[in-house]
Amino acid sequence: MRIGMRLLLGYFLIVAVAAWFVLAIFVQEIKPGVRRATEGSLVDAATLLAEIAREDILAGHPQNGELAGAFSAVHNRAINANISGIHKVRNEYHVYLTDAAGKVIFDSKGVAQGQDYSRWNDVWLTLRGKYGARSTPTDPENAESSVMYVAAPVIDQGRIIGVVSVGKANSALNPVIKRSERRILWAGGALLGIALLIGAGMVWWINRSISRLTYYADSITENNPVPLPSLGSSELRKLARALESMRIKLEGKNYIEQYVYALTHELKSPLAAIRGAAEILREGPPPEVVARFTHNILSQNARMQSLVEKLLSQAKLENRLDIAFTPVNTRALFLQLQDERSVALAAKALHLECGEEETIVSGDENLLAQALGNLLDNAIDFTPSGGAIRLYTSEQGSRVEVVVEDSGSGIPDFAQARIFERFYSLPRSNGQKSSGLGLAFVQEVARLHQGDIRLENRPQGGVTATLTLHRHFT
Repeated sequence: MRIGMRLLLGYFLIVAVAAWFVLAIFVQEIKPGVRRATEGSLVDAATLLAEIAREDILAGHPQNGELAGAFSAVHNRAINANISGIHKVRNEYHVYLTDAAGKVIFDSKGVAQGQDYSRWNDVWLTLRGKYGARSTPTDPENAESSVMYVAAPVIDQGRIIGVVSVGKANSALNPVIKRSERRILWAGGALLGIALLIGAGMVWWINRSISRLTYYADSITENNPVPLPSLGSSELRKLARALESMRIKLEGKNYIEQYVYALTHELKSPLAAIRGAAEILREGPPPEVVARFTHNILSQNARMQSLVEKLLSQAKLENRLDIAFTPVNTRALFLQLQDERSVALAAKALHLECGEEETIVSGDENLLAQALGNLLDNAIDFTPSGGAIRLYTSEQGSRVEVVVEDSGSGIPDFAQARIFERFYSLPRSNGQKSSGLGLAFVQEVARLHQGDIRLENRPQGGVTATLTLHRHFT
């Protein structure tokens, strides 16, 4: 099972258990909570009715007293109340009044008149000065038929002369209880659904971050490293930096071996040329021959010095993990490059067109100048005399593409997969080859800027080099 699914399952189980525990408590407390609230209202009603019943008992005609008259009027009155979706149409109280011996002298339903209720808990306890209440089913076979009764004493001059008991069927409370249970269960279901969505979003984010790190690690394995991914979490950013640091340390040995091998290979030709020129000069040739071979020695020496300097720059760049980002004006950078290459452009009668856009990107200005300078040098080398080169930017949302286009010969098919390899170089128009470090340098600059570099042949001839950068970097 994937780690994301494990996280989602574990998170959902924790939320589900917590929700079940809370919901179970709520559901279990609904019924007794409603009944406790109802019992409290019955106590209030019984106490109030006991005051009315006192005058009826003292008058000696409770069957025709104020209490009986009030209930007769209530039974004939229509009730139409909508209580939060529960429709109430009638009075649900059952009230009976007993004398001091527990004999029923008034019953609101008219069925218990004259019966002895002295043994019922509500009456028996109340006559003895205690709190009296009972819950009795009207149908022994049906537990839902129980009625809750609460009694209050009828007191005259400090003595109990009777008991008023007010009852309400528990079935009348069921709509309230069921409605509350449904609402709580719906809320619980919604809670689980929301928790599942949040968990799915969290797992998607984690999987996406891990996938980006995996893609980055795979690119290193394939010797085609992509820019270090930008991750939202500080812990994942630390992990990404740790992977980058590990990559550099693991590549250290091979890196040095490759550089030593490449440096030996590249220096072999100029050293052989210098040695041959020195042997000829030892024989004392004519002045014009001395001048020619002296020029060759100086040229080869300059070539070796340039190669060593580029190797040092490349090694220094590849060991950097981050850079300081500042706003860079691409228009000013283009004009700087045009001025620095003016002699090389004039020598081949090349026309350089610089875009007019005042685009601001975020990066290291010196590194970007060197990278774009390398791309421009390649364009100058591979564009025939009288050709054209373009420098411009293209905005793509939060990213900016810096483009160098030339009208040269393009990249041969056999070289497409190797153009970013260190020391790989194609012959220029003058037959010479470069150090093969220019595009490798550009690729490292793109990596440090968390951007990208692409080289593509143009249908009409030439190459389009696209360096993708951030407009703003945080």
